[in-house]
Amino acid sequence: MSGAVHAWPDNKAKAIRMVALDVDGVLTDGVIQLDNNGVESKRFYVRDGLGIRLLLQTGLRVGLITARQSALVTHRANELALSFVHQGTRRKWPALQEELHKAGLQAEQCLFMGDDLVDLAVLQRVGLATAPADADAEVRSRVDWVASAPGGRGAVREMAEKLLKSQGVWEQLIQGLREGGPDPRPQE
Repeated sequence: MSGAVHAWPDNKAKAIRMVALDVDGVLTDGVIQLDNNGVESKRFYVRDGLGIRLLLQTGLRVGLITARQSALVTHRANELALSFVHQGTRRKWPALQEELHKAGLQAEQCLFMGDDLVDLAVLQRVGLATAPADADAEVRSRVDWVASAPGGRGAVREMAEKLLKSQGVWEQLIQGLREGGPDPRPQE
């Protein structure tokens, strides 16, 4: 991996069969809001969600691995019909290894997007390490690609589009949507 490279690594992307994401700072803006009763709230960007659904539609496995435990994350994961979810996971690499093993995949076939120092153990082991634009500087310096969008505001969508284009399925997905094909978004 090289320092803060922004050019998309097309060759690595072609081998990807699994996408794993951190949550806070990747799918959200990293802000955890608590009210006076300790009730937590998070904001998820719908375009990131559609990007995830498009990845899933092509047969890629997509899941979450996060150190925090949140009912909101469970709800969003169910809504998106994700392939796997690991919450309350302080050591993310063993959780990802478990999912790779279940799917019969190697680390080189996995893309991970993380934003903070606790993600480095995973980022240094996967085939394609990515980060949002506002990730920690140390993380940005150690990944293959950095999105131009921040976490919770399009970084996941940007990554999904680039990955699907590398894998040669983007135009087919767009054509299907233009022709009124099935909407990949979850049913409300």
